[in-house]
Amino acid sequence: MSDGPGAPAQLLADPPPHLLAHVDRVGAALEGVGRLGVAFSGGVDSSVLLALALRILGRERVLAVTGVSPSLAARDRGRAHRVAEHLGARLLEVATHEGDREDYRRNGPDRCFFCKDELFSMISEELAREHLLDAVAYGENADDARRPDRPGAGAATQHRVLRPLADAGLGKAEVRELGRWLGVPTADAPASPCLASRIPHHSEVTPEKLGQVEQAEDAVLALGVRDVRVRHHGDIARIEVRPDDIATVLGARDELVAACRRLGFRHVTVDLAGLQSGVFTLKALGLRGGDR
Repeated sequence: MSDGPGAPAQLLADPPPHLLAHVDRVGAALEGVGRLGVAFSGGVDSSVLLALALRILGRERVLAVTGVSPSLAARDRGRAHRVAEHLGARLLEVATHEGDREDYRRNGPDRCFFCKDELFSMISEELAREHLLDAVAYGENADDARRPDRPGAGAATQHRVLRPLADAGLGKAEVRELGRWLGVPTADAPASPCLASRIPHHSEVTPEKLGQVEQAEDAVLALGVRDVRVRHHGDIARIEVRPDDIATVLGARDELVAACRRLGFRHVTVDLAGLQSGVFTLKALGLRGGDR
C-alpha cells in the first residue's frame, strides 16, 4: 500500500536476494541515464519498469508518459493514472495520431510498428526536449524479446528506446514477482493490449470500430469477468473469455446481445475455445500462441 497520494509504494521487508539481483541488473541497464521517460500503459511490464526506475533514479528524474488515442480504452487510461499515483510517479499524457497514418489504418501484421513509431516519435522529439530527458525506456521483457510477433520492437530500435527489463534477462514470471514485491497494483493483472488488436489484419482500423470493441468489452467486464477480447468481424462480435467464464457470459446472453446490437453488431457469438491470445498476428505469421 502507498502512504497516500503521490507517495511511493512501500516495499516488502527483507526481499529475497534474487530480487535484489534483478534490481541490480535493471540498474546496470539504466547506468548513465540522467532523466528517463518511461512509455507507460499501466500494465504489469511498464508499471514494474516505472517502479524500478523510481527506485533506482529517484522521482525527480523519471517521467511516465502515456499515449492517448482511440486505441486506448478509457478503463486502461484510468488504470495508468491510478498506478502512477500509487507509485508516486509523475505522469504526462500525450495525444498520439497513429490513426492518421495509412500504414496503421490498413492494419497489416506490422500495425504495431506504426503505433509505437508514433508514440516514440512524440516522446523522443517533443517531450525529450521539453523535459530534458536523455533516454526513453519501455517495458519489453525477455520473453517478449524472443517472440516473432512484436513489430513494435523495431520502432523501439529505430528510436533507440531502452529495454531495461529485457536487457536484465527478466521474463514475465520474474517481472510479476518483482511487481508483487514492489507493491505494483497490476502485478498479477492479465495482459491488456490496445483495442486495435481485436480487429483482424487487413480490415481497416477506424475510431468507430475501436469504440464498438471498447463498449462491448465493458459490457462483458461488468459481469465480473476478469479478461475478455471482443473480436470485430464486421457485423459480428466474437466474444472470447477464459473457459471458466464462458458460463457467466452465456448466462447474460440476452443482456449482451442487446448491448452489442445497440453498438451496431448484428450477430453476437461466444467462442467456445476461450480466450485465444495473439490470434490475429500469429495466424498472419503462420504461428500459434501469444499474449494478446
